[in-house]
Amino acid sequence: MRGLMGWRGTAPDGTFEAMWKGAGRPQPLGLERNATPETTLAAWGGNLHREAGVSCVIAGRPYFKDPELLALPAAVALARLWRAHGNDAPAHIHGSFSLAVIDQEQDCVFLALDRIGDHALAFAARPEGCVFASRADLVAAHPALGRSLDPQGLFNYLYFHVVPAPGSVYQGVEKLLPGQWARCQGTKVERGFYWTLKYRDAPRHDFEEQKARFLDLIRDGVKRAKGDDEVATFLSGGTDSSTVSGMLKQVAGQARTYSIGFPAAGFDEMEYARLAGKHFGLDMREYYMRPEDIMEALPIIAGHYDEPFGNDSAVPAYFCAKMAAADGHKIMLAGDGGDEYFGGNARYAKQKVFEAYHKLPGFLRGGLIEPLAGLPGMGALGPGRKLQSYLRQANTPLPERMETYNFIYRQPLNEMFAADFLAGVDAHQPHAWLKEVYDRADSKSYINRMLHLDIKFTLADNDLRKVGGMTEAAGIEVRYPLMDDALVDFSGEIPPDWKVKGQYLRWFFKTSLKGFLPDEIIDKSKHGFGLPFGVWAKDYAPLRERIEDRLSDFSKRGLLTPAYIDHLRNEHMSGHATYFGKMLWVMLVLEEWLAARGL
Repeated sequence: MRGLMGWRGTAPDGTFEAMWKGAGRPQPLGLERNATPETTLAAWGGNLHREAGVSCVIAGRPYFKDPELLALPAAVALARLWRAHGNDAPAHIHGSFSLAVIDQEQDCVFLALDRIGDHALAFAARPEGCVFASRADLVAAHPALGRSLDPQGLFNYLYFHVVPAPGSVYQGVEKLLPGQWARCQGTKVERGFYWTLKYRDAPRHDFEEQKARFLDLIRDGVKRAKGDDEVATFLSGGTDSSTVSGMLKQVAGQARTYSIGFPAAGFDEMEYARLAGKHFGLDMREYYMRPEDIMEALPIIAGHYDEPFGNDSAVPAYFCAKMAAADGHKIMLAGDGGDEYFGGNARYAKQKVFEAYHKLPGFLRGGLIEPLAGLPGMGALGPGRKLQSYLRQANTPLPERMETYNFIYRQPLNEMFAADFLAGVDAHQPHAWLKEVYDRADSKSYINRMLHLDIKFTLADNDLRKVGGMTEAAGIEVRYPLMDDALVDFSGEIPPDWKVKGQYLRWFFKTSLKGFLPDEIIDKSKHGFGLPFGVWAKDYAPLRERIEDRLSDFSKRGLLTPAYIDHLRNEHMSGHATYFGKMLWVMLVLEEWLAARGL
Protein backbone atom coordinates (compact mmCIF):
# COMPACT_ATOMS: atom_id res chain seq x y z
CA MET A 1 0.00 0.00 0.00
CA ARG A 2 2.94 2.35 0.68
CA GLY A 3 6.40 1.88 -0.77
CA LEU A 4 9.10 3.05 -3.13
CA MET A 5 11.61 1.79 -5.65
CA GLY A 6 14.28 3.12 -7.95
CA TRP A 7 17.88 2.97 -9.06
CA ARG A 8 20.81 5.07 -10.07
CA GLY A 9 22.61 4.09 -13.26
CA THR A 10 21.60 3.16 -16.75
CA ALA A 11 19.36 0.18 -17.35
CA PRO A 12 17.79 -1.41 -20.44
CA ASP A 13 14.46 -0.12 -21.69
CA GLY A 14 11.59 -1.90 -20.00
CA THR A 15 13.54 -2.54 -16.77
CA PHE A 16 10.84 -0.98 -14.60
CA GLU A 17 8.11 -3.22 -15.99
CA ALA A 18 10.43 -6.24 -15.96
CA MET A 19 11.11 -5.79 -12.25
CA TRP A 20 7.42 -5.96 -11.40
CA LYS A 21 6.93 -8.94 -13.68
CA GLY A 22 9.99 -10.70 -12.23
CA ALA A 23 8.63 -10.17 -8.72
CA GLY A 24 5.26 -11.55 -9.82
CA ARG A 25 3.49 -8.41 -8.66
CA PRO A 26 1.10 -5.99 -10.38
CA GLN A 27 2.08 -2.36 -10.20
CA PRO A 28 0.17 -0.84 -7.26
CA LEU A 29 -2.59 1.69 -7.68
CA GLY A 30 -1.50 5.29 -7.34
CA LEU A 31 2.09 4.58 -8.37
CA GLU A 32 4.02 7.73 -9.38
CA ARG A 33 7.14 7.41 -11.49
CA ASN A 34 9.86 9.87 -12.45
CA ALA A 35 12.78 8.89 -14.65
CA THR A 36 15.84 10.44 -16.31
CA PRO A 37 18.54 8.64 -18.31
CA GLU A 38 20.54 8.17 -15.09
CA THR A 39 17.95 7.79 -12.32
CA THR A 40 14.53 6.25 -11.81
CA LEU A 41 12.27 6.87 -8.81
CA ALA A 42 8.78 5.59 -8.05
CA ALA A 43 6.44 5.70 -5.07
CA TRP A 44 3.01 4.40 -4.11
CA GLY A 45 1.50 6.04 -1.08
CA GLY A 46 4.45 8.42 -1.21
CA ASN A 47 5.93 11.58 -2.65
CA LEU A 48 8.58 12.41 -5.30
CA HIS A 49 10.64 15.56 -5.79
CA ARG A 50 13.52 16.62 -8.04
CA GLU A 51 15.57 19.75 -7.81
CA ALA A 52 19.03 20.75 -9.00
CA GLY A 53 21.29 17.73 -8.46
CA VAL A 54 19.02 15.97 -5.94
CA SER A 55 16.16 13.50 -6.41
CA CYS A 56 14.08 12.46 -3.39
CA VAL A 57 11.36 9.91 -2.67
CA ILE A 58 9.65 9.23 0.65
CA ALA A 59 6.80 6.80 1.31
CA GLY A 60 4.56 6.22 4.30
CA ARG A 61 3.09 8.57 6.89
CA PRO A 62 6.04 10.78 7.87
CA TYR A 63 5.56 13.92 9.92
CA PHE A 64 7.85 16.78 10.91
CA LYS A 65 8.02 18.75 14.15
CA ASP A 66 9.44 21.80 12.37
CA PRO A 67 6.39 23.91 11.36
CA GLU A 68 8.11 25.10 8.16
CA LEU A 69 8.74 21.54 7.03
CA LEU A 70 5.27 20.44 8.09
CA ALA A 71 3.77 22.82 5.54
CA LEU A 72 5.77 21.32 2.64
CA PRO A 73 5.23 18.13 0.58
CA ALA A 74 7.19 15.40 2.35
CA ALA A 75 9.75 14.87 -0.43
CA VAL A 76 10.44 18.63 -0.63
CA ALA A 77 10.99 18.67 3.13
CA LEU A 78 13.34 15.70 2.73
CA ALA A 79 15.38 17.58 0.13
CA ARG A 80 15.78 20.51 2.52
CA LEU A 81 16.78 18.24 5.38
CA TRP A 82 19.28 16.43 3.17
CA ARG A 83 21.00 19.64 2.15
CA ALA A 84 21.07 20.88 5.75
CA HIS A 85 21.93 17.68 7.64
CA GLY A 86 23.18 15.04 5.21
CA ASN A 87 23.23 11.57 6.76
CA ASP A 88 21.44 12.90 9.87
CA ALA A 89 18.40 14.05 7.86
CA PRO A 90 16.15 11.12 8.94
CA ALA A 91 16.59 12.08 12.62
CA HIS A 92 14.33 15.07 11.87
CA ILE A 93 11.54 12.88 10.44
CA HIS A 94 9.00 11.02 12.56
CA GLY A 95 6.35 8.41 11.92
CA SER A 96 6.34 5.50 9.51
CA PHE A 97 8.48 5.93 6.39
CA SER A 98 11.13 4.74 3.99
CA LEU A 99 13.15 7.18 1.90
CA ALA A 100 15.79 7.52 -0.78
CA VAL A 101 17.89 10.46 -1.93
CA ILE A 102 19.96 10.41 -5.11
CA ASP A 103 22.55 13.17 -4.97
CA GLN A 104 24.37 13.65 -8.28
CA GLU A 105 26.86 16.18 -6.88
CA GLN A 106 27.91 13.92 -4.00
CA ASP A 107 27.74 10.87 -6.27
CA CYS A 108 25.68 8.81 -3.81
CA VAL A 109 22.39 7.10 -3.08
CA PHE A 110 21.17 7.58 0.48
CA LEU A 111 18.53 5.28 2.02
CA ALA A 112 16.84 5.24 5.43
CA LEU A 113 14.11 3.45 7.34
CA ASP A 114 11.77 4.55 10.15
CA ARG A 115 12.59 3.98 13.81
CA ILE A 116 10.45 0.88 14.39
CA GLY A 117 10.88 -0.82 11.03
CA ASP A 118 7.23 -0.52 10.03
CA HIS A 119 8.48 -0.08 6.48
CA ALA A 120 11.06 -2.31 4.77
CA LEU A 121 13.80 -1.25 2.40
CA ALA A 122 16.06 -3.56 0.39
CA PHE A 123 18.96 -2.57 -1.83
CA ALA A 124 21.85 -3.83 -3.89
CA ALA A 125 25.02 -1.81 -4.47
CA ARG A 126 26.44 -2.74 -7.89
CA PRO A 127 29.19 -1.34 -10.10
CA GLU A 128 26.42 -0.34 -12.51
CA GLY A 129 24.64 1.63 -9.75
CA CYS A 130 22.41 1.16 -6.71
CA VAL A 131 19.00 -0.53 -6.92
CA PHE A 132 16.51 -0.15 -4.05
CA ALA A 133 12.88 -0.99 -3.28
CA SER A 134 10.46 -1.67 -0.47
CA ARG A 135 10.42 -5.32 -1.60
CA ALA A 136 13.50 -7.53 -1.85
CA ASP A 137 12.03 -9.39 -4.82
CA LEU A 138 11.76 -6.15 -6.79
CA VAL A 139 15.45 -5.44 -6.25
CA ALA A 140 16.38 -9.01 -7.18
CA ALA A 141 14.35 -8.74 -10.39
CA HIS A 142 16.52 -5.89 -11.71
CA PRO A 143 18.62 -7.15 -14.68
CA ALA A 144 21.84 -6.45 -12.78
CA LEU A 145 20.85 -8.97 -10.07
CA GLY A 146 19.10 -11.93 -11.64
CA ARG A 147 16.91 -13.39 -8.84
CA SER A 148 19.53 -15.85 -7.58
CA LEU A 149 18.70 -17.42 -4.22
CA ASP A 150 21.20 -17.09 -1.39
CA PRO A 151 21.79 -20.36 0.53
CA GLN A 152 22.59 -18.31 3.64
CA GLY A 153 19.22 -16.58 3.37
CA LEU A 154 17.49 -19.97 3.15
CA PHE A 155 19.40 -21.21 6.20
CA ASN A 156 18.46 -18.07 8.13
CA TYR A 157 14.82 -18.56 7.16
CA LEU A 158 14.82 -22.11 8.53
CA TYR A 159 16.52 -20.85 11.71
CA PHE A 160 14.34 -17.80 12.37
CA HIS A 161 11.23 -18.78 10.33
CA VAL A 162 11.66 -15.41 8.59
CA VAL A 163 14.59 -13.88 6.72
CA PRO A 164 15.84 -11.17 9.10
CA ALA A 165 17.66 -8.01 8.07
CA PRO A 166 20.34 -7.25 7.07
CA GLY A 167 20.26 -10.41 4.97
CA SER A 168 17.80 -11.49 2.31
CA VAL A 169 16.90 -14.66 0.47
CA TYR A 170 18.48 -13.23 -2.72
CA GLN A 171 22.18 -13.07 -3.51
CA GLY A 172 23.52 -9.53 -3.51
CA VAL A 173 20.41 -8.03 -1.88
CA GLU A 174 20.45 -6.71 1.68
CA LYS A 175 17.96 -4.91 3.89
CA LEU A 176 18.08 -1.94 6.24
CA LEU A 177 17.47 -2.27 9.97
CA PRO A 178 15.05 -0.01 11.89
CA GLY A 179 16.49 3.46 12.45
CA GLN A 180 19.35 2.75 10.03
CA TRP A 181 20.67 4.59 6.98
CA ALA A 182 22.91 3.43 4.17
CA ARG A 183 24.94 5.56 1.79
CA CYS A 184 25.97 3.87 -1.45
CA GLN A 185 28.75 5.11 -3.73
CA GLY A 186 29.39 2.47 -6.34
CA THR A 187 29.91 -0.80 -4.49
CA LYS A 188 31.05 1.02 -1.34
CA VAL A 189 28.31 1.09 1.31
CA GLU A 190 28.54 3.14 4.50
CA ARG A 191 25.97 2.44 7.25
CA GLY A 192 24.91 4.09 10.47
CA PHE A 193 22.02 4.60 12.86
CA TYR A 194 20.38 8.02 12.96
CA TRP A 195 18.38 7.01 16.05
CA THR A 196 18.69 4.55 18.90
CA LEU A 197 16.33 4.00 21.81
CA LYS A 198 17.77 5.47 25.00
CA TYR A 199 17.20 3.17 27.96
CA ARG A 200 17.11 4.13 31.63
CA ASP A 201 18.59 1.48 33.92
CA ALA A 202 18.27 3.40 37.20
CA PRO A 203 15.16 2.93 39.40
CA ARG A 204 12.59 5.67 39.69
CA HIS A 205 10.00 6.56 42.32
CA ASP A 206 7.38 8.64 40.51
CA PHE A 207 4.89 6.02 39.40
CA GLU A 208 1.78 8.22 39.47
CA GLU A 209 3.44 10.92 37.36
CA GLN A 210 4.70 8.38 34.81
CA LYS A 211 1.34 6.63 34.73
CA ALA A 212 -0.37 9.90 33.79
CA ARG A 213 2.20 10.52 31.04
CA PHE A 214 1.77 6.99 29.77
CA LEU A 215 -2.01 7.17 29.47
CA ASP A 216 -1.75 10.55 27.72
CA LEU A 217 0.79 9.14 25.27
CA ILE A 218 -1.42 6.15 24.45
CA ARG A 219 -4.30 8.50 23.78
CA ASP A 220 -2.07 10.71 21.62
CA GLY A 221 -0.77 7.66 19.75
CA VAL A 222 -4.29 6.48 18.95
CA LYS A 223 -5.29 10.00 17.86
CA ARG A 224 -2.26 10.31 15.58
CA ALA A 225 -2.79 6.83 14.11
CA LYS A 226 -6.46 7.56 13.47
CA GLY A 227 -5.94 11.06 12.07
CA ASP A 228 -9.03 12.16 10.19
CA ASP A 229 -9.72 8.66 8.91
CA GLU A 230 -12.32 6.09 9.81
CA VAL A 231 -10.50 3.13 11.31
CA ALA A 232 -11.22 -0.31 12.77
CA THR A 233 -9.06 -2.40 15.10
CA PHE A 234 -7.75 -5.91 15.55
CA LEU A 235 -9.03 -7.34 18.85
CA SER A 236 -7.54 -10.55 20.20
CA GLY A 237 -8.68 -9.93 23.77
CA GLY A 238 -5.11 -9.37 24.96
CA THR A 239 -3.88 -6.33 26.85
CA ASP A 240 -2.55 -4.46 23.82
CA SER A 241 -5.40 -4.84 21.35
CA SER A 242 -7.95 -4.21 24.12
CA THR A 243 -6.11 -1.02 25.11
CA VAL A 244 -6.04 0.28 21.53
CA SER A 245 -9.69 -0.61 20.95
CA GLY A 246 -10.82 0.92 24.23
CA MET A 247 -8.83 4.10 23.68
CA LEU A 248 -10.22 4.40 20.16
CA LYS A 249 -13.73 4.27 21.63
CA GLN A 250 -12.80 7.12 23.98
CA VAL A 251 -11.16 9.17 21.25
CA ALA A 252 -13.68 8.62 18.45
CA GLY A 253 -16.86 7.78 20.33
CA GLN A 254 -17.14 4.45 18.53
CA ALA A 255 -14.89 1.54 17.63
CA ARG A 256 -15.47 -1.33 15.20
CA THR A 257 -13.31 -4.35 16.09
CA TYR A 258 -12.46 -7.64 14.38
CA SER A 259 -11.64 -10.85 16.22
CA ILE A 260 -10.66 -14.38 15.22
CA GLY A 261 -11.66 -17.51 17.11
CA PHE A 262 -10.61 -21.15 16.80
CA PRO A 263 -12.78 -24.22 17.43
CA ALA A 264 -9.77 -25.97 18.97
CA ALA A 265 -9.04 -26.54 22.65
CA GLY A 266 -6.33 -24.28 24.06
CA PHE A 267 -6.37 -21.80 21.15
CA ASP A 268 -9.62 -19.88 21.42
CA GLU A 269 -9.55 -16.58 23.32
CA MET A 270 -12.77 -15.09 22.03
CA GLU A 271 -14.16 -14.85 25.57
CA TYR A 272 -11.59 -12.15 26.36
CA ALA A 273 -12.32 -10.24 23.17
CA ARG A 274 -16.01 -10.31 24.09
CA LEU A 275 -15.15 -9.17 27.60
CA ALA A 276 -13.32 -6.14 26.16
CA GLY A 277 -16.20 -5.53 23.79
CA LYS A 278 -18.73 -5.47 26.61
CA HIS A 279 -16.50 -3.37 28.88
CA PHE A 280 -15.93 -0.61 26.31
CA GLY A 281 -19.14 -0.95 24.30
CA LEU A 282 -17.30 -1.96 21.12
CA ASP A 283 -18.94 -2.79 17.80
CA MET A 284 -17.53 -6.31 17.45
CA ARG A 285 -17.24 -8.60 14.46
CA GLU A 286 -16.10 -12.21 14.86
CA TYR A 287 -14.97 -15.04 12.63
CA TYR A 288 -14.21 -18.61 13.65
CA MET A 289 -11.53 -20.14 11.47
CA ARG A 290 -11.75 -23.60 9.96
CA PRO A 291 -9.01 -25.93 8.66
CA GLU A 292 -10.05 -25.22 5.07
CA ASP A 293 -9.20 -21.53 5.62
CA ILE A 294 -5.54 -22.54 5.72
CA MET A 295 -5.90 -23.98 2.24
CA GLU A 296 -7.21 -20.61 1.04
CA ALA A 297 -4.49 -18.63 2.83
CA LEU A 298 -1.48 -20.67 1.69
CA PRO A 299 -1.27 -19.36 -1.91
CA ILE A 300 -1.94 -15.82 -0.66
CA ILE A 301 0.94 -16.02 1.82
CA ALA A 302 3.23 -17.61 -0.77
CA GLY A 303 2.30 -15.11 -3.44
CA HIS A 304 2.29 -11.90 -1.43
CA TYR A 305 5.47 -11.91 0.66
CA ASP A 306 8.68 -10.84 -1.05
CA GLU A 307 10.59 -13.50 0.91
CA PRO A 308 9.48 -16.78 2.52
CA PHE A 309 7.60 -16.01 5.73
CA GLY A 310 6.93 -18.77 8.25
CA ASN A 311 4.87 -17.18 11.05
CA ASP A 312 1.65 -19.19 10.96
CA SER A 313 -0.37 -16.44 12.66
CA ALA A 314 -0.26 -14.68 9.29
CA VAL A 315 -3.33 -16.82 8.50
CA PRO A 316 -5.66 -15.37 11.17
CA ALA A 317 -4.19 -11.90 10.56
CA TYR A 318 -5.24 -12.20 6.92
CA PHE A 319 -8.78 -13.37 7.69
CA CYS A 320 -9.21 -10.63 10.27
CA ALA A 321 -8.17 -7.98 7.74
CA LYS A 322 -10.23 -9.64 5.00
CA MET A 323 -13.31 -9.43 7.19
CA ALA A 324 -12.71 -5.71 7.80
CA ALA A 325 -12.12 -5.07 4.10
CA ALA A 326 -15.40 -6.80 3.23
CA ASP A 327 -17.14 -4.30 5.51
CA GLY A 328 -15.58 -1.43 3.58
CA HIS A 329 -12.74 -0.53 5.95
CA LYS A 330 -9.46 0.75 4.53
CA ILE A 331 -7.43 1.24 7.72
CA MET A 332 -6.97 -0.86 10.86
CA LEU A 333 -5.13 -0.18 14.12
CA ALA A 334 -3.08 -3.04 15.58
CA GLY A 335 -1.83 -3.43 19.14
CA ASP A 336 1.67 -4.72 18.40
CA GLY A 337 4.61 -3.44 20.42
CA GLY A 338 3.53 -3.53 24.05
CA ASP A 339 5.38 -6.74 24.91
CA GLU A 340 8.69 -5.78 23.31
CA TYR A 341 8.81 -2.22 24.61
CA PHE A 342 7.40 -2.80 28.11
CA GLY A 343 8.49 -6.34 29.02
CA GLY A 344 5.63 -8.74 28.28
CA ASN A 345 7.25 -11.92 26.97
CA ALA A 346 7.59 -14.86 29.36
CA ARG A 347 11.28 -15.36 28.53
CA TYR A 348 12.14 -12.06 30.23
CA ALA A 349 11.00 -13.44 33.58
CA LYS A 350 12.48 -16.87 32.92
CA GLN A 351 15.93 -15.42 32.27
CA LYS A 352 15.86 -13.67 35.65
CA VAL A 353 15.98 -17.11 37.24
CA PHE A 354 19.24 -17.90 35.45
CA GLU A 355 20.76 -14.45 35.86
CA ALA A 356 20.21 -14.73 39.63
CA TYR A 357 22.84 -17.49 39.74
CA HIS A 358 25.60 -15.07 38.80
CA LYS A 359 24.74 -12.82 41.75
CA LEU A 360 25.86 -15.58 44.12
CA PRO A 361 29.43 -15.30 45.47
CA GLY A 362 32.01 -16.94 43.24
CA PHE A 363 33.27 -19.22 45.98
CA LEU A 364 29.74 -20.58 46.46
CA ARG A 365 29.25 -21.26 42.75
CA GLY A 366 32.71 -22.66 42.04
CA GLY A 367 33.43 -24.18 45.44
CA LEU A 368 30.15 -25.85 46.30
CA ILE A 369 27.28 -25.82 43.79
CA GLU A 370 29.12 -26.81 40.61
CA PRO A 371 31.31 -29.48 42.27
CA LEU A 372 28.16 -30.90 43.85
CA ALA A 373 26.39 -31.02 40.48
CA GLY A 374 29.39 -32.80 38.98
CA LEU A 375 29.45 -35.68 41.47
CA PRO A 376 29.08 -39.15 39.93
CA GLY A 377 25.50 -40.30 39.70
CA MET A 378 23.96 -36.84 40.11
CA GLY A 379 22.48 -37.00 36.63
CA ALA A 380 20.58 -40.17 37.52
CA LEU A 381 18.59 -38.40 40.21
CA GLY A 382 15.65 -36.10 39.43
CA PRO A 383 16.89 -33.16 41.52
CA GLY A 384 20.43 -33.71 40.25
CA ARG A 385 19.31 -33.60 36.61
CA LYS A 386 17.40 -30.38 37.26
CA LEU A 387 20.43 -28.82 38.92
CA GLN A 388 22.70 -29.80 36.04
CA SER A 389 20.20 -28.44 33.51
CA TYR A 390 19.92 -25.19 35.46
CA LEU A 391 23.70 -24.77 35.61
CA ARG A 392 24.11 -25.49 31.89
CA GLN A 393 21.63 -22.76 31.07
CA ALA A 394 22.85 -20.30 33.67
CA ASN A 395 26.43 -20.66 32.41
CA THR A 396 25.38 -20.07 28.81
CA PRO A 397 25.58 -16.28 28.30
CA LEU A 398 22.77 -14.20 26.89
CA PRO A 399 21.58 -13.96 24.18
CA GLU A 400 22.77 -17.45 23.21
CA ARG A 401 20.95 -18.90 26.22
CA MET A 402 17.59 -17.98 24.70
CA GLU A 403 18.53 -19.81 21.52
CA THR A 404 18.68 -23.12 23.38
CA TYR A 405 14.91 -23.20 22.78
CA ASN A 406 15.32 -22.72 19.03
CA PHE A 407 14.31 -25.78 17.00
CA ILE A 408 17.48 -25.79 14.86
CA TYR A 409 19.84 -24.88 17.71
CA ARG A 410 18.81 -28.09 19.46
CA GLN A 411 19.49 -30.35 16.45
CA PRO A 412 22.72 -31.93 15.19
CA LEU A 413 23.04 -29.84 12.02
CA ASN A 414 24.79 -32.56 10.03
CA GLU A 415 21.78 -34.83 10.58
CA MET A 416 19.28 -32.13 9.69
CA PHE A 417 20.84 -30.38 6.68
CA ALA A 418 22.14 -31.85 3.45
CA ALA A 419 25.95 -31.89 3.51
CA ASP A 420 26.47 -29.77 0.37
CA PHE A 421 24.00 -27.15 1.55
CA LEU A 422 25.48 -26.97 5.04
CA ALA A 423 28.99 -26.59 3.63
CA GLY A 424 27.89 -23.43 1.79
CA VAL A 425 26.49 -21.50 4.76
CA ASP A 426 27.73 -19.96 7.98
CA ALA A 427 25.75 -21.76 10.68
CA HIS A 428 27.00 -19.24 13.26
CA GLN A 429 25.64 -16.16 11.49
CA PRO A 430 22.27 -16.15 13.32
CA HIS A 431 24.00 -16.08 16.68
CA ALA A 432 26.39 -13.34 15.54
CA TRP A 433 23.46 -11.20 14.42
CA LEU A 434 21.60 -11.77 17.68
CA LYS A 435 24.67 -10.89 19.73
CA GLU A 436 25.29 -7.71 17.71
CA VAL A 437 21.79 -6.37 18.41
CA TYR A 438 21.89 -7.48 22.07
CA ASP A 439 25.26 -5.82 22.64
CA ARG A 440 24.29 -2.65 20.76
CA ALA A 441 21.49 -1.84 23.21
CA ASP A 442 22.14 1.41 25.09
CA SER A 443 21.77 -0.32 28.46
CA LYS A 444 23.63 -2.52 30.92
CA SER A 445 20.42 -4.27 31.98
CA TYR A 446 19.86 -7.71 30.47
CA ILE A 447 16.11 -6.99 30.55
CA ASN A 448 16.52 -3.93 28.33
CA ARG A 449 18.96 -5.81 26.12
CA MET A 450 16.48 -8.64 25.61
CA LEU A 451 13.82 -6.06 24.78
CA HIS A 452 16.18 -4.45 22.27
CA LEU A 453 16.74 -7.86 20.70
CA ASP A 454 13.01 -8.53 20.39
CA ILE A 455 12.26 -5.07 19.01
CA LYS A 456 14.44 -5.99 16.06
CA PHE A 457 13.90 -9.74 15.54
CA THR A 458 10.39 -10.30 16.95
CA LEU A 459 8.80 -7.02 15.90
CA ALA A 460 10.58 -5.54 12.88
CA ASP A 461 11.57 -8.81 11.18
CA ASN A 462 8.53 -10.83 12.13
CA ASP A 463 5.34 -9.37 13.61
CA LEU A 464 5.33 -6.13 11.61
CA ARG A 465 6.02 -8.07 8.41
CA LYS A 466 3.20 -10.47 9.32
CA VAL A 467 0.53 -7.86 10.02
CA GLY A 468 1.70 -5.43 7.33
CA GLY A 469 1.89 -8.13 4.67
CA MET A 470 -1.47 -9.72 5.35
CA THR A 471 -3.36 -6.44 5.73
CA GLU A 472 -1.87 -5.30 2.44
CA ALA A 473 -2.94 -8.56 0.80
CA ALA A 474 -6.47 -7.87 2.03
CA GLY A 475 -6.41 -4.27 0.76
CA ILE A 476 -6.05 -2.71 4.23
CA GLU A 477 -3.53 -0.22 5.61
CA VAL A 478 -2.37 -0.93 9.18
CA ARG A 479 -1.10 1.50 11.82
CA TYR A 480 0.47 0.86 15.22
CA PRO A 481 -0.52 3.35 17.97
CA LEU A 482 1.55 1.63 20.69
CA MET A 483 4.68 2.27 18.61
CA ASP A 484 4.11 5.97 18.14
CA ASP A 485 7.54 7.65 18.30
CA ALA A 486 6.77 9.51 21.54
CA LEU A 487 5.51 6.34 23.24
CA VAL A 488 8.56 4.38 22.09
CA ASP A 489 10.87 7.05 23.53
CA PHE A 490 8.88 6.96 26.76
CA SER A 491 9.31 3.19 27.03
CA GLY A 492 13.04 3.71 27.33
CA GLU A 493 12.49 5.90 30.40
CA ILE A 494 10.75 3.06 32.24
CA PRO A 495 13.38 1.19 34.32
CA PRO A 496 13.85 -2.57 34.02
CA ASP A 497 12.33 -3.30 37.45
CA TRP A 498 9.11 -1.62 36.31
CA LYS A 499 9.03 -3.72 33.16
CA VAL A 500 9.60 -7.08 34.84
CA LYS A 501 8.98 -6.82 38.58
CA GLY A 502 10.07 -10.09 40.10
CA GLN A 503 8.24 -12.56 37.87
CA TYR A 504 5.44 -10.11 37.03
CA LEU A 505 5.61 -9.19 33.35
CA ARG A 506 4.83 -5.65 32.14
CA TRP A 507 4.26 -4.45 35.68
CA PHE A 508 4.19 -0.74 34.82
CA PHE A 509 2.07 -1.19 31.70
CA LYS A 510 -0.55 -3.36 33.36
CA THR A 511 -0.64 -1.51 36.67
CA SER A 512 -1.12 1.79 34.85
CA LEU A 513 -4.10 0.34 32.97
CA LYS A 514 -5.93 -0.97 36.04
CA GLY A 515 -9.33 0.64 36.06
CA PHE A 516 -9.19 1.17 32.31
CA LEU A 517 -9.03 -2.50 31.29
CA PRO A 518 -11.00 -5.28 32.98
CA ASP A 519 -8.88 -7.11 35.58
CA GLU A 520 -9.52 -10.41 33.80
CA ILE A 521 -7.70 -9.13 30.70
CA ILE A 522 -4.84 -7.61 32.69
CA ASP A 523 -4.31 -10.86 34.59
CA LYS A 524 -4.66 -13.27 31.65
CA SER A 525 -1.64 -14.99 30.16
CA LYS A 526 -0.32 -13.83 26.80
CA HIS A 527 -1.84 -15.53 23.76
CA GLY A 528 -2.75 -13.55 20.62
CA PHE A 529 -3.90 -14.91 17.25
CA GLY A 530 -2.27 -18.37 17.54
CA LEU A 531 -3.10 -20.96 14.89
CA PRO A 532 -3.82 -24.65 15.63
CA PHE A 533 -2.00 -25.68 12.46
CA GLY A 534 -0.28 -28.71 13.96
CA VAL A 535 -3.58 -30.14 15.19
CA TRP A 536 -5.44 -29.45 11.95
CA ALA A 537 -2.55 -30.75 9.84
CA LYS A 538 -2.92 -34.05 11.63
CA ASP A 539 -6.71 -34.30 11.58
CA TYR A 540 -7.85 -32.55 8.36
CA ALA A 541 -7.20 -34.84 5.39
CA PRO A 542 -7.00 -32.24 2.56
CA LEU A 543 -4.43 -30.23 4.49
CA ARG A 544 -2.47 -33.35 5.38
CA GLU A 545 -2.38 -34.34 1.72
CA ARG A 546 -1.24 -30.85 0.69
CA ILE A 547 1.61 -31.08 3.17
CA GLU A 548 2.63 -34.51 1.90
CA ASP A 549 2.71 -33.29 -1.71
CA ARG A 550 4.72 -30.16 -0.92
CA LEU A 551 7.19 -31.90 1.37
CA SER A 552 7.76 -34.57 -1.27
CA ASP A 553 8.88 -31.78 -3.62
CA PHE A 554 10.80 -29.99 -0.88
CA SER A 555 12.82 -33.10 0.00
CA LYS A 556 14.34 -32.99 -3.52
CA ARG A 557 15.74 -29.47 -3.13
CA GLY A 558 18.83 -30.53 -1.20
CA LEU A 559 18.35 -28.30 1.84
CA LEU A 560 17.26 -30.78 4.50
CA THR A 561 17.96 -34.49 4.40
CA PRO A 562 14.97 -36.63 3.31
CA ALA A 563 15.49 -38.73 6.43
CA TYR A 564 15.08 -35.69 8.66
CA ILE A 565 11.93 -34.55 6.84
CA ASP A 566 10.49 -38.04 7.31
CA HIS A 567 11.45 -37.88 10.99
CA LEU A 568 9.50 -34.63 11.42
CA ARG A 569 6.47 -36.09 9.65
CA ASN A 570 6.47 -39.16 11.89
CA GLU A 571 6.97 -37.15 15.09
CA HIS A 572 4.15 -34.82 14.13
CA MET A 573 1.72 -37.67 13.58
CA SER A 574 2.74 -39.71 16.63
CA GLY A 575 4.06 -37.11 19.06
CA HIS A 576 3.47 -33.46 19.90
CA ALA A 577 1.44 -32.17 16.95
CA THR A 578 1.76 -28.48 17.87
CA TYR A 579 5.53 -28.54 18.47
CA PHE A 580 6.48 -30.43 15.30
CA GLY A 581 3.70 -28.75 13.34
CA LYS A 582 5.63 -25.46 13.59
CA MET A 583 8.54 -26.84 11.57
CA LEU A 584 6.22 -28.53 9.10
CA TRP A 585 4.56 -25.15 8.48
CA VAL A 586 7.95 -23.49 7.96
CA MET A 587 8.90 -26.07 5.32
CA LEU A 588 5.45 -26.06 3.72
CA VAL A 589 5.47 -22.26 3.31
CA LEU A 590 9.00 -22.30 1.89
CA GLU A 591 8.08 -24.85 -0.76
CA GLU A 592 4.86 -22.97 -1.59
CA TRP A 593 6.85 -19.72 -1.91
CA LEU A 594 9.54 -21.26 -4.13
CA ALA A 595 7.00 -23.03 -6.35
CA ALA A 596 4.93 -19.85 -6.77
CA ARG A 597 8.00 -18.14 -8.25
CA GLY A 598 9.20 -21.03 -10.37
CA LEU A 599 12.40 -21.27 -8.33
